[in-house]
Amino acid sequence: MKAGSGKSGKFGKVGVLFGGRSAEREVSLMSGGGVLKALQDKGVDAHGFDPAQRSLAELAAEKFDRVFIALHGRYGEDGTLQGALEQLEIPYTGSGVMSSAIAMDKIMTKQIWASMGLPTPAFVVLDSASATQADLDRAAAELGMPLMLKAPHEGSTIGICKVSAPTGMRAAFDDCARYDESLLAEAFVRGREITVPVLGRGRSARALPVVEIRAPGGNYDYHNKYFSDDTKYLCPAPLGEAQTTLVQELAVRAFNALGCSGWGRVDFMLREGDDAPFLLEINTSPGMTSHSLVPMSAQAAGIGYEDLCIEVLKTATLDYQLPGGALR
Repeated sequence: MKAGSGKSGKFGKVGVLFGGRSAEREVSLMSGGGVLKALQDKGVDAHGFDPAQRSLAELAAEKFDRVFIALHGRYGEDGTLQGALEQLEIPYTGSGVMSSAIAMDKIMTKQIWASMGLPTPAFVVLDSASATQADLDRAAAELGMPLMLKAPHEGSTIGICKVSAPTGMRAAFDDCARYDESLLAEAFVRGREITVPVLGRGRSARALPVVEIRAPGGNYDYHNKYFSDDTKYLCPAPLGEAQTTLVQELAVRAFNALGCSGWGRVDFMLREGDDAPFLLEINTSPGMTSHSLVPMSAQAAGIGYEDLCIEVLKTATLDYQLPGGALR
């Protein structure tokens, strides 16, 4: 669990880290551009920094007092950058090294949630290099059809395929196997797609309003997520009070189960017929584009985009810091 940075009120020189080398670079550039402008408009001495174009030595030379991580995916959301920032003693937004690494891995995330009795769809792990047709057939038989194949370290719907029949397993597997050494085969939950942002950490973590996503044809793919105006968002989601409370409490429990901090977004499916919630994944550096869900939810809670950026920036901390600011 991350400790406080010892700073109060004055942000100093702030770096906004965006772009990066992951498959989600395009989205990160949009997120970071929005955050950078928002912070500057609020009077923060904020500067953009793209780790794909500049080195860690240059990051250290900038002498940032703290950084806002607007990177998505590998090398920015997976604990690697967080570890470098710990070494440089630069407080950063979002979850710490271990929590970021775990949350980035959909397989590890689901194993932890399942071990704690949190509801998540049934799954099978497949080795990208050695899985045989018999392995694919067994996964299909165990999970039923349709099912989802997912590259566990990607996001923004990259490396994900829906398989509607056993005959489609091999092609989908080969497509997703380009992204990861292991693949997650997950039972498909038909129903409503929702997401719940979480701010804070530990006992202070709180859920923001629930967002329901209604994509064209139920296909919330890369285009419909970031560029389409046909995807509909309902916020607050049209759920009963008890159901809303249930999914918000589950979101906070799922967030804390991985030791996450600062902010994040927890994705669910509500099963058709009984609206039973199933946890899908958690994002520890959520999107901040014009189509992103955390700003939408925050707006419903009375927190504008610029103020949300400030609230997140306030949480910038180091993992390895003792109370009172003494480093371990």
